Amino acid sequence: FVDPMTGVHSHPEVLLIDITRMEQRYINEFKGVLFREFGIRSNIYEHYWEYEQYVRLAIPAIAALKTIGAAERDKPTVIVAHEFMGMPTALAGILDPFDFKTVFYAHEVAPMRSIVEGHPGHDTMFYNVMRKAAQNDLYVNDIFGDQSHNFKYALVEAARHCDNVLAVGDCVVEELQFLSPEFKIADIALTYNGIPAYPISLAERYQSRNRLRQYCENLLGWKPDFVFTHVTRLVLSKGLWRDLRVLEHMDREFSALNKTGVLLVLSTETHKRRDRDIYEMEAAYNWPVAHREGMPDLSGGEAAYYAGVQEFNARSRNIKVVFINQFGFTRACCGARMPAEMEFMDIRKGSDVEFGQSIYEPFGIAQLEPLCFGGICVVTNLCGCAGFVRAVSAGTPMANVINADYTELNGDAGLDVEEMLRIDRAYRDRIEHKISGKVALEICARLPKNDEEADRMIKSGFEIARHMGWDAVVQNYVLKGLNKAIKKRHQVQMIAI
Repeated sequence: FVDPMTGVHSHPEVLLIDITRMEQRYINEFKGVLFREFGIRSNIYEHYWEYEQYVRLAIPAIAALKTIGAAERDKPTVIVAHEFMGMPTALAGILDPFDFKTVFYAHEVAPMRSIVEGHPGHDTMFYNVMRKAAQNDLYVNDIFGDQSHNFKYALVEAARHCDNVLAVGDCVVEELQFLSPEFKIADIALTYNGIPAYPISLAERYQSRNRLRQYCENLLGWKPDFVFTHVTRLVLSKGLWRDLRVLEHMDREFSALNKTGVLLVLSTETHKRRDRDIYEMEAAYNWPVAHREGMPDLSGGEAAYYAGVQEFNARSRNIKVVFINQFGFTRACCGARMPAEMEFMDIRKGSDVEFGQSIYEPFGIAQLEPLCFGGICVVTNLCGCAGFVRAVSAGTPMANVINADYTELNGDAGLDVEEMLRIDRAYRDRIEHKISGKVALEICARLPKNDEEADRMIKSGFEIARHMGWDAVVQNYVLKGLNKAIKKRHQVQMIAI
């Protein structure tokens, strides 16, 4: 693989394992050991293929590591379990007589995501409840009921047996410690993800920005003063409706200032549309300004989001939203009205504001991608990337990053756990209305008004982003976490499976 921005070459090795025709006896024996040693009841999860496939992978994965020479009996080999998917292999490594060291890389805490997304109070409810419960030594099963029905809970909870746990955000650490008492004493290392950090000139930024503005004019018939973006997956956790709430407040400000803006939302919940379908929809009914339900255009979730976009556009005067339900950002995949020279990086380099107000976001790389290019990044305070910015800036407020705190209870912080559990959508709506108004004012105040301010935003954004790149993350966080695991000495050596 070659990084087109840096020219750096990488040569990862990928081992493909067919798990569809394994002898059942070996699978059952391993499941029995998982229960005896770690309390994982495979009999209630094995009808979920998402569980079954990763359990089946564990046995041949360990054997393959030995066969290709990646593991030796008396030398440490580190197994990094990527989320719950890697946990069966990590557990198999713990049981093996070889000197396997195991690290759980927590890119989220899956049971907590389910709770946040499933409750109408979302993050406003959950994080207040979690922190109040922690003060009273209460855990997720005490507050939200027994989670053992969820196989992801069983696998993530078993991560306490690993030699180290790497957590990509501050909230991920809290969520792990809320999972069970054992995580309070487990080794958990805060290990942020890295973000892109490329130098750019003001002229380069303006070139990309002008392409975005020209695209907006080709679509809408007028060229906006500012272009906002949200590049994301179309899932509940991304809180896309919050963008519209902020824009409602901004539209009134822009009307008073005689300024205009367009939000380009690049997101889909399905596959990439065929280029031919895009061009046909564009010719037939002005896609992506207008949409129709049903494939190849709107899926069910996309139609629900587009209904909100239509309502906003009908009411707004100076700001409009364009929903681009496609993968990619070039003329080939987005239609003839996109400038021929447009490339994907233009939506990163030229964005004035990138929205990312998630209700659940362990880190959030995409939210900070425009940072080094001088864009303003709007994130929620619970995003792991917000914690990384605070760490790098030593808590000093940064003009390029706006933290939206939708967990602020507006004077109700004294509520007990039971009262917080009753936070519903109506309560959350009131909080969102208040906080989105604050965010809107912050954005309007920080948008560059001239070339000097725009250049200053580029320099300040790059200055902080260069300390948040993957090189810095590997040196300051990842390697330290792996070395800590390597230094662990196992008191008891388990029998091989």
